[in-house]
Order: sequence, then structure tokens, then C-alpha cells
Amino acid sequence: MIAKISLIYLFIIFSVGVLVAQDQEKLDQTYTLYAIGKVVKNDGRTFIVIDEKYQDGLLGLENYKEVTVVYWFDLNDTPEKRSILQVHPRGNVENPIRGVFATHAPVHPNLIAISRCVIIKVEKNIIEIDDIDAFDGSPVLDLKN
Repeated sequence: MIAKISLIYLFIIFSVGVLVAQDQEKLDQTYTLYAIGKVVKNDGRTFIVIDEKYQDGLLGLENYKEVTVVYWFDLNDTPEKRSILQVHPRGNVENPIRGVFATHAPVHPNLIAISRCVIIKVEKNIIEIDDIDAFDGSPVLDLKN
């Protein structure tokens, strides 16, 4: 979704925290996100495997120590889980209930997840990272540095 929002909207989101659309249709639109790769966990190691058509986009990433991985909590993607708006943080009922936007809960109206990961190495279309709070096979939407 962020890739489809103009820069003026991004500025408004991050500086004010409110999206003021020029028309209601912009807020009501459905956007299609495409995975650029997936999380692969194998023998205690974790990889981000990028589709080969996006490999050129990794140029220079090996020069950095960390990468931000934007991925989708696909296993939680049900209408019921998308409608959960309040949770006990960390699933512990002893923690006071909070709105999902005030937590790191894996349930949200849009199941976008973001993790900052240490890069171990980059080879062709594969990035080995230290670890990520994602399941094996989780779709990767984007990488940011």
C-alpha cells in the first residue's frame, strides 16, 4: 500500500499521524501488494530469498550491517484476526488490554510486519540474516535500509 501512496500522503502520515485524503475514494480503495520474496528458515539459519527478477535491487546491500524487512503475517490473515483491535500485550492476560496499534501484536487490520535484521551475508538473490519474527515461507513485501 505504501508504494501506491503519493509522497504528500507519506509526509502527512509521518508528520501529523493523520491521512487527509483529497477525496474519500482514495481511502476506500483496495490495494494489491506483491511479494518480492520469502523468509526461509533452514537448519537454524534464516534467509530472505528474493525473486530473481528483483536481484539487481540488492546491489550494495552487502555494504550494510542491517536491513529492515517488511513482510506479511500471512498465517494470521483471516477476517476474524483482522477484526481484533484490542489485545493483552504478549498474550499475557495479566498485562492490561491495549489497542493493537499500541502493541507489537501479530494481529492488525493490515498484517504488515517490520523487523530490523542483522545481515550475515548477501549472495546473489539470497540474504542471510541473524533471525526474524516470521514463519518459514512468510511473504517479503520490501526491504529498506
